[in-house]
Amino acid sequence: MPFIPKVLIVDDDLRMCDSLTALLSDQDYVLRTCSSGKSAIDYLNKDVFDLILLDMVMPDISGFQIMDYINNERLNTLVIVITGDVSTESAIGCLRRGAYDYIRKPFEPEELLLTVKNSLDHKRLKGENEVINNKLALSENRYGFLVQNSPDIIYTLDSQGNFTFISNAVERLLNFTIEQLVGKHYSFIIHEEDLEKAKWAFAERRTGDRAASGIELRLKVCGDRDPFNPTETTHLTIELKSNGIYDKSDTKEEKKFLGTHGVVRDINDRKQLEAQLHHAQRMEALGTLAGGIAHDFNNLMMGILGNVSLMLFDTEPSHPHYNKMKTIERMIQSCSKLTSQLLGYARKGKYEVKPLILNQIVTESSETFGRARKEIAIHRNLAEDLFAVEVDESQIQQVLMNLYVNAADAMPGGGRLILKTKNVTHREIKDKSYQIEPGNYVLLKVTDNGTGMDEKTMERIFDPFFTTKERGRGTGLGLASVYGIIKGHGGYINVESGKGIGTSFYIYMPASDKTIPKSFEVSGQILKGKGTILLVDDEEVILDVGSQMLKIFGYTVLEAKSGKEAIDVYRKKKDQIDLVILDMIMPDIGGGETYDRIKDIDPKAKVLLSSGYSVDGQATEILERGCNGFIQKPFNMENLSRKLNWILGED
Repeated sequence: MPFIPKVLIVDDDLRMCDSLTALLSDQDYVLRTCSSGKSAIDYLNKDVFDLILLDMVMPDISGFQIMDYINNERLNTLVIVITGDVSTESAIGCLRRGAYDYIRKPFEPEELLLTVKNSLDHKRLKGENEVINNKLALSENRYGFLVQNSPDIIYTLDSQGNFTFISNAVERLLNFTIEQLVGKHYSFIIHEEDLEKAKWAFAERRTGDRAASGIELRLKVCGDRDPFNPTETTHLTIELKSNGIYDKSDTKEEKKFLGTHGVVRDINDRKQLEAQLHHAQRMEALGTLAGGIAHDFNNLMMGILGNVSLMLFDTEPSHPHYNKMKTIERMIQSCSKLTSQLLGYARKGKYEVKPLILNQIVTESSETFGRARKEIAIHRNLAEDLFAVEVDESQIQQVLMNLYVNAADAMPGGGRLILKTKNVTHREIKDKSYQIEPGNYVLLKVTDNGTGMDEKTMERIFDPFFTTKERGRGTGLGLASVYGIIKGHGGYINVESGKGIGTSFYIYMPASDKTIPKSFEVSGQILKGKGTILLVDDEEVILDVGSQMLKIFGYTVLEAKSGKEAIDVYRKKKDQIDLVILDMIMPDIGGGETYDRIKDIDPKAKVLLSSGYSVDGQATEILERGCNGFIQKPFNMENLSRKLNWILGED
């Protein structure tokens, strides 16, 4: 009697059942279909099938349960899994339960036809016992292939915690050979500080949901992993998932513990990314705090500097208080430098950005520094035809001076300071721990042969208020502001150092193809004017000193203490107002919205922005929308008169 195979198609998608039936209908098979796990088991109870085409995901009973039932009740029935679930765990589960094959949806019809034919030919030719043996061999081979090609380390331990199996990935991740570890206790590869935690996780006795999952541990890396890189980490951070193994054939109520099997995943890269994210979030939070402090401090200094400027304007140099007021003015300028450092750290310090060649700033600043610190030999290696960069010149001067001072402090007895510039591309940037924008860059390298830093110090050098100097000798803002200024300009900064070998800072600034503008001298006198100016600021003291300054210049002054009041005043008196001086940060309606509302009233309105922050972020956006200019608080009478004269076109 000819062998006519019986095939059961199990899939909750009726269209798939119909498609498989149509595909197999030309073959000499007896076909049956069902759309649930329960009905599949009912079929298996009533009849004997040679083959089941089984979907793994069912609404009532999973494919795994059906396979378990077949293994217990219908051992001679072959199973071909057809599923859209392509996870490694699912594949391993199917193959370990004896599936003949595992086909992923969507599949090629020819592939399925060939797989079905081969499975049934195998059964017909080899017989019942050979089918069982070949199923086991096939499952083991495919399980072994998956295990040995997994990027994770897969291992088994005996009941004493000794390795009985470990996959090939251990050689790549830990640099141990399999022979070195099989037979060894698991503690041989555990970091000393994690031994206690590993005792309850690596040699897990529990099973199922109670077993260890997502446990972080550190494993030792074999010492000769890379003899050419002695600074390479000697441990690997991993995530562990493990389960106990028990003798299921034991008839006793308490099963015999045989050992543990587990999976070890390398999470070093993930931990580094998490650390970078936490560092960036901390720097961002501190930057916001520093920027807010600098803004408020600049507003306070505006009141002081404004009043001092007014007093000096009416005071003869021979007056006994004149020199004292000049001293106050100089102290305010020193305070202004401190707030510029805070704004620099907060990445809010790009005051007047324009294209320039970095070599000129490097040369001028290093010559100035060299005259004050003659014990330091300065060497310049500056590239010709250097790309232009778009930067605020004063901020970059601040960056350089902070790096020079930092280098000098590391060389108390004198030494060498080497300054180098070079055109590079994003591919040449040394540190790859952050996302590099593609393009051309200008590299500025500042190197000293001073005392150097250890790794712990390097991790904190860009933190604000962190300093290695004695109390009273440093604020801890120097390198923090360097970091903020460079990041605020879209650049990157790296540092290399070692105790006793000196330090190198690598600064990468995005190159610009803009034309470098010609510089010109500006008159230092107070410039008079005429017309009506609306002064908008929520700080009473700034309104007071600002109004007095404007009246001295010859202007008629209108005042507004909020954005809403400014809009109302402008709407009523727009024909009289020649210019608006507009504060950026106000409690009700901010400077940006106030500017837009004024422009809606009069598209030709002239507006000068004023802020304790810098011309960055929101201020830049407003300037790009057509605002006429920006002035940084605190400002003196000379700077304000010059800005007004320029905008209003007065001679």
